[in-house]
Amino acid sequence: MSVASPSAPTREDFAALLDETYGADEAFEGSVVKGRVVAIEKDMALIDIGLKTEGRVALKEFTNHGRDPAPGVGDEVEVYLERIENALGEAVISRDKARREESWVKLEQAFEKGEKVEGVIFNQVKGGFTVDLDGAVAFLPRSQVDIRPVRDVAPLMNVPQPFQILKMDRRRGNIVVSRRTVLEESRAEQRHEIVANLAEGQVIDGTVKNITDYGAFVDLGGIDGLLHVTDIAWRRVNHPTEVLSIGQSVKVRIIKINHETHRISLGMKQLLEDPWSNIETRYAVGQKLKGRVTNITDYGAFVELEPGIEGLIHVSEMSWTKKNVHPGKIISTSQEVEVQVLEVDSAKRRISLGLKQTLQNPWEAFSQKYPNGSVVEGEVKNKTEFGLFIGLDGDVDGMVHLSDLDWSKPGEQAIEDYKKGDKVRAKVLDVDLEKERIALGIKQLASDPFAAKTATGEEAPAGEGELHKGSVVTCEVIEVKDGGLEVKIAGSDLTAFIKRSELARDRADQRPERFSVGEKVDARITQFDRRARKVAVSIKALEMAEEKEAIAQYGSADSGASLGDILGAALKARDKKKAE
Repeated sequence: MSVASPSAPTREDFAALLDETYGADEAFEGSVVKGRVVAIEKDMALIDIGLKTEGRVALKEFTNHGRDPAPGVGDEVEVYLERIENALGEAVISRDKARREESWVKLEQAFEKGEKVEGVIFNQVKGGFTVDLDGAVAFLPRSQVDIRPVRDVAPLMNVPQPFQILKMDRRRGNIVVSRRTVLEESRAEQRHEIVANLAEGQVIDGTVKNITDYGAFVDLGGIDGLLHVTDIAWRRVNHPTEVLSIGQSVKVRIIKINHETHRISLGMKQLLEDPWSNIETRYAVGQKLKGRVTNITDYGAFVELEPGIEGLIHVSEMSWTKKNVHPGKIISTSQEVEVQVLEVDSAKRRISLGLKQTLQNPWEAFSQKYPNGSVVEGEVKNKTEFGLFIGLDGDVDGMVHLSDLDWSKPGEQAIEDYKKGDKVRAKVLDVDLEKERIALGIKQLASDPFAAKTATGEEAPAGEGELHKGSVVTCEVIEVKDGGLEVKIAGSDLTAFIKRSELARDRADQRPERFSVGEKVDARITQFDRRARKVAVSIKALEMAEEKEAIAQYGSADSGASLGDILGAALKARDKKKAE
């Protein structure tokens, strides 16, 4: 009878045996266990972890990327037990995973407390770098490497340095760290210490670190201060590079310190005397001097009178005649100009200057050259609803009002005879220097047809040679019409129309065709309105007046003389008087 052989040990039997060896509370697979190096074979270490089980671990896992020494035979080490036995009957163990497990525990504690951890940047990956945190691998984003962008990270590789853990996820095995946070914290502590030793008003040496459009950043030995462009010099500085360059050593005064933000405002001009002190004693109103144009704007131009002192020429004070013109069309940058001081305000640090005041007022020059009554010639620059603007000498304009265009035509009608660009002559009526206006008249070049004339043709005082209602005048026929005659009164520029009914006393003679152009006839003024500028003449009225006068002088019908005899005698007397 054969004896049954005992059955082969099962996995459960092995687990029970492991429990007996390590105890129920000891770690199994997935835990860190202790072992002893029993042999070194090439680049592998043979490690006995007990239970008559051995495993192999590459020596490089112990050296920690060359930073630690390799173990020797007999050394006790800790490894991570993945499986108790593989296909070769060996335990699957790892020193890297053991170190990683140890590190995760330490890192989680540091993360919870906000403590820094030490690590080594050992590789570059997309978007950043990998960092060895004593076995645990973390990701360092490129933006978290330094405070400022780093072009060359080679000096930072494989160098132990502190990091701050930003995020941890053990389930996914993710760790994100930052080197920048550590640097900022360190710099903040350093800045706080430096700022504590600085005081407003203190003069300190610095180095220009960076230059912008609005100023320069100056390194004061671990902390930067801003030197604004307006505090570089008392004079105008358009850009800091006109005075400063990167790396230049400068002496500055601390203007203001913000202890909360650690912002420091600096000044260079404050080390020099303020040129605006006692400014009124150096620049008096009305004083004329020369300066250099430093800047041109839409509203005027700035002129440097001395280093640190600028005045403004407002656009309205640039030219007597050029209105609504950009200052850049009158003067240019860097041009030397003569100006006059108009106003000095030391409180507001402003000096108002005038450019046109150094030049002769063109209206004054015009009035001196062309007093009232002078005849001038110019080009029609513009036509408006109220008159003509004429370009005159000295680049000034004069205006002819509608009422001064023509004696006989309405202004609205007379202005249609002119167009822009026409050359015209006019008489100077008035020059208003204060309002910069010149009044001209075109009709004044001819005499007023309604004005009284002397025997020489000059305008006579009132009452002398004056035309009036009842005056007998000689008229020249200038046009024959069906309704009457258009005539011109001799010795004047007046024209009048004699209606058909006013051509003769007798109805049979009231025929316009019996007159011809150029013929001279005598007539009597029946209407003369100087204000309304109206005149009316009548041959009929003259004949009736002469008849009445003849009867009074040479007899009446009752005396036995016929009317023809009486009129004949009167006409002879009149002709004789004319001949004399």
